[in-house]
Amino acid sequence: MNIAPPAATARIRVLIVDDSAVVRQLLTRQLEKDPTIEVVGSAPDPYIARDKILQLKPHVLTLDVEMPRMDGITFLRKLMASYPLPVIVLSSLTQSGTSTALEAMAAGAIEVCAKPGSSYSIDNLAPMLVEKIKLAARSRPRAIAPTQAVATPSAMTATTDKLLAIGASTGGVQALTEVLTRFPKNAPGTLIVQHMPARFTASFAERLNSLCQVNVIEAKDGDRVLPGRVLIAPGGYHMLLARSGADYFVQVKDGPDVFHQKPSVEVLFNSVARIAAANAVGAILTGMGADGATGLLAMRKAGARTIAQDEATSTVYGMPMEANKCGAAEKVLPLGEIARAMIQMASQMN
Repeated sequence: MNIAPPAATARIRVLIVDDSAVVRQLLTRQLEKDPTIEVVGSAPDPYIARDKILQLKPHVLTLDVEMPRMDGITFLRKLMASYPLPVIVLSSLTQSGTSTALEAMAAGAIEVCAKPGSSYSIDNLAPMLVEKIKLAARSRPRAIAPTQAVATPSAMTATTDKLLAIGASTGGVQALTEVLTRFPKNAPGTLIVQHMPARFTASFAERLNSLCQVNVIEAKDGDRVLPGRVLIAPGGYHMLLARSGADYFVQVKDGPDVFHQKPSVEVLFNSVARIAAANAVGAILTGMGADGATGLLAMRKAGARTIAQDEATSTVYGMPMEANKCGAAEKVLPLGEIARAMIQMASQMN
């Protein structure tokens, strides 16, 4: 089903889809300064947007990418399969030439615009957006085959919030202390597996929290992965990365030992490879055995940046050695350089 373009004398009906209430309000105010545009409604996520599209029958949709429950690219694919509309993707992820911008266009977006860094700069964007909406309203987008629209990877091509994943074992208490105390307070959300018995990880997290600029806590099932937050896997449980829409969170689960460990670095890294892919940086530190080596390799193959601690600074050169041997480590660095390298790698990602 297609919505026909507006009649020449009719106002263009626009629906704004963005999880930020401030952005929705500012966009509405700016767009309605043009007498040819009527903002008929707004929605904070794709599920509410779906209902409002059917109810309000907008001529044009503006769509954010990072939203709860379902990301914008996935929603766009589903929409274009069954209910093609002119869609303008408006997101901080879509600077010209980024993979997300290309992905949005391939999914059926008429236009892709970069959202200003500050919500209060939207008035600078408004004149260009008004013109794009007028052009979009005259277009007639075609449906995209359902198989193309529904097929979507579990990991988004890019997210504004990158994440870090670190695994350690023997000697890891000291190594992690050195790394985390060098993190700035706004460091990307960080997930850590340190081989440690139950009941010890909570105390370890409290100790690190007292020393670091970042907020360090023992992870609980469902905890969000947020900038400035470090989640440490609780002893006796595996920790996995999961995603709802554009929101990353962790699952804390029981299960069999992996590489004789629970929590296992391998379990964490494999989940990061699946869910975050090229939005992640992984590091494997000092430790005995091979836990995490092939998981780090999976991360690297998925597009993540990867680091292994060098032999000279490792208390036990086991886990990083295995990661290096199998080609998982993009860089091998002394402990003192790992924090800076991880932050730098994350900042260089699109």
